[in-house]
Amino acid sequence: METVRGVARGNRKAISRAITMLEDDLPGSRSVYSGLYRMAGSSFVVGVTGAPGAGKSTLVNCLVREYRSKGEKVGVIAVDPSSPLSGGALLGDRVRMLDHAQDKGVFIRSVASRGSGGGLSRATRKVVVALDAAKYGVIFIETVGAGQTELDVMKVADTTLVVLMPQAGDEVQAIKAGLMETGDIFVMNKSDLEGADRAALQIAPFIRERDGWRPPVIKTVARSCIGTAELVASIQAHRKRLGQSRKKDSQRALDEVKDALRHMTESLTNGAGRDREMARVLPLVEKRDMDPDTAAETIIGRLLGGRPARRG
Repeated sequence: METVRGVARGNRKAISRAITMLEDDLPGSRSVYSGLYRMAGSSFVVGVTGAPGAGKSTLVNCLVREYRSKGEKVGVIAVDPSSPLSGGALLGDRVRMLDHAQDKGVFIRSVASRGSGGGLSRATRKVVVALDAAKYGVIFIETVGAGQTELDVMKVADTTLVVLMPQAGDEVQAIKAGLMETGDIFVMNKSDLEGADRAALQIAPFIRERDGWRPPVIKTVARSCIGTAELVASIQAHRKRLGQSRKKDSQRALDEVKDALRHMTESLTNGAGRDREMARVLPLVEKRDMDPDTAAETIIGRLLGGRPARRG
C-alpha cells in the first residue's frame, strides 16, 4: 500500500495520513496498521507523566533539543483532553513546542485521550507504531496530566518519567496514586524553587529497586533546560539496562493483544445494540424462553457471521 511505503520513506504527509487513518479507524486502516507493525520495533519510547502544572511539555521540549543535538530523529505524541463536541484533541500539536515545529527531524502529533482513564487512548499505541515504522529513534509520549490516573503510560513506554515539582504536594500525591511503582526515573522539576531538596528526600524512601534498576531522582529547571543533559544520561542508562532483558517486550505484547481483544469485544457489544437480532431475542429473554447467556451467544454468532455455539 502506498501509505505504508510513504511512511517507510519518512514522508511526512504519508505519516500524517496514516496516523489519521489509525486514529479514526478509517477504511483501510487495519491493513495499514498491519503493514506498519511489521516494520516497527526499533524505536525507544519514553513516557512523561505527572500532574498538571509540573512542566511536562517544557521538559519534553528540552529533551527533544538534547536528542536532536545527537542527531536522533524524535517523535512526540502529546495526549490531550478530548473535545466534548468533536472528540478531537483540544490543544494543537505545535502550540507547545514551537521551537521544533520546522525541524524535519521532529514529528509532533496531538492525540485526543477520548475519555481514556489512564490518560492514553488505544490510538496512542498505533501512533507509536506509525512513528516507529517511520524510523523516529526516540518517541516521547506526554500524557494528559490527569493526576492519579496516569498509570497506563508504563504499558506503552520503555522508560517512564514521573515529573514532580516542589511546593505542590506532588510527592505525597505520587505515593497515593501508585506512581512510585510506575516511574523508572523521577524528575523534580522547577528545582530552583524553595523546598526542592526536601521534596526529593521525601520520595526517596518510597523508591524501590526493580529488576536491578533503582530509579534515580533528577532535579531539573525545564524553563532553562537545566539538568536535562543529566536526565538524558539516565534515560540512556535505563535503555541500556532494558537491552539486557526481553521481559518488558513480552509484557507489552500481552498488553497489546489484550487491548485489541477488549476493543473488538466492545465493538461487538456496541454493534449488538443496533442489531435486529437483539430485538428478536430480548422478548424471548423477557418471557424466559431463552436465558441471557444463550441470547448473547446468538447475537455474537450473528455478528460474526456464523451460527451460535450450543452448550451442552
